[in-house]
Amino acid sequence: MAEEKTTILTESGMKKLQEQLDYLISVRRNEISEQIAIARGFGDLSENAEYDEAKKEQAKVEAEITRLQATIRTATVVGDDEITTDQVSIGTVVKVKDLDDGETYEYAIVGANEADPFNDKISIESPVGEGLVGHKRNQTVTINIPAGALRYKILSIRKL
Repeated sequence: MAEEKTTILTESGMKKLQEQLDYLISVRRNEISEQIAIARGFGDLSENAEYDEAKKEQAKVEAEITRLQATIRTATVVGDDEITTDQVSIGTVVKVKDLDDGETYEYAIVGANEADPFNDKISIESPVGEGLVGHKRNQTVTINIPAGALRYKILSIRKL
């Protein structure tokens, strides 16, 4: 059996995953079962596109349920009381100044499952997240990314 990877999550990230799982199990599964039952009523299953689509959707939902259950089972949850603002860590929001272009940016450092780069939520496992973690306010950090190097000065750290 393959070793399962531990996922680091904030409390809100774990809650969100649990809500997704609950929805898939209690709502989506029932909807698909109804679709399959209705499609069976259309006759010959060998030529029934509605039945085939419902079965494909059922397989996707069951795979997602299995994935979420595994993630939740192996997750390490970082509690709000474990998060400090002494240094950048999961569950913090860090404000940085780009020393090359002078712009300031704010990033929420979250677990990989919670990442949403379009909303400035970056994974602790991403190059920028990994590069910022462990550093303190007023420190200058150089982070190597595929496009080159970023030079940031950490201006502030606060809880998410």
